[in-house]
Amino acid sequence: MSTVERVASERGAGARRLADRAGKVRELGILLALLLVVAGTAFSNPRFIEAQSVRDLLLNASIVALLAVGQTIVVITRNVDLSVGSVLGLAAFLTADAFAANHELPVAVGVGFGVVIGLACGAANGLVVALGRVPSLVVTLGTLYVFRGLDFALASGQQINAADLPGSLLALGSGRLLGVPNLVLITLIVVLAAWFYLRSYRSGRQLYAMGSNPDAAVLAGIPVPRRTFTAFAVSGAIAGLAGALWAARYGTVDAAAGTGLELQVVAAVVVGGVAIFGGSGTVLGAALGALLLSTIAGSLVVVGVPAFWQQAITGALLLAAISIDRLVALRLAAALRRTRNGGA
Repeated sequence: MSTVERVASERGAGARRLADRAGKVRELGILLALLLVVAGTAFSNPRFIEAQSVRDLLLNASIVALLAVGQTIVVITRNVDLSVGSVLGLAAFLTADAFAANHELPVAVGVGFGVVIGLACGAANGLVVALGRVPSLVVTLGTLYVFRGLDFALASGQQINAADLPGSLLALGSGRLLGVPNLVLITLIVVLAAWFYLRSYRSGRQLYAMGSNPDAAVLAGIPVPRRTFTAFAVSGAIAGLAGALWAARYGTVDAAAGTGLELQVVAAVVVGGVAIFGGSGTVLGAALGALLLSTIAGSLVVVGVPAFWQQAITGALLLAAISIDRLVALRLAAALRRTRNGGA
């Protein structure tokens, strides 16, 4: 290897290390902010860190964190899925309706039914985005209303109550394993599985390449339409799973379930360090972002801060995260320019 090639290789490795380091710093920053919020609130009200309070915080964040996993997979491809709240609502109602009609339905089968509903919705989004080449923002904004309208049409004003559901489903939502709520464990399993896939599998790494430079991804032979379709299908399937778990946790389900949840999910993903323009970020960071936002909301309630400030703080965190992403992107672009100049 010549001296020039060796220098270029070293600079390329430096750029990659910078990208990895930036991601780790973001996640550590979120974790530090989370610890500061918890410590500050506990100082004001020690009951905030009692075991039941911690479980409630984790439960409150679990559904959003679960949706954030699917949203992360979509966002790193330089797309967005605004329909996840509506998909959750549709899956929650149809799953609850299926259990209400048949109390003998196995829990795994019923939850799988919710996943299939979400998968179908996600596949519809993916087909239009990948094959129709329509911007995902437009497609999923439209399907947000389509899926919600379908939900209202099927519900016809009906509400399913906990008394209508079998105890096996409700036990899934309220049960614990070794003191940890079932929903939290399921969310953790999904987060770790997605993290391992994106980190260890070639197709997972290709999603990052698509988000970083779509044109280069095509030239490199990456099947961009197929990967885009898969990302939306996975996001829909996870939203369907979240809908089934929503029914298990709350018991009472109507056509309005999950309304507005998509904005919380996008905020969690961006605050968690996933670049809104694609190409970087992790599902671990997105899950931490969901937990941070949930903890902030809980702590503000504990200290008696009005609900308006909860929304204002969430918005401020979102703007700060986007600004940090921009600064990091400029640093990485400069590092890559130095790499190219060094290899010339």
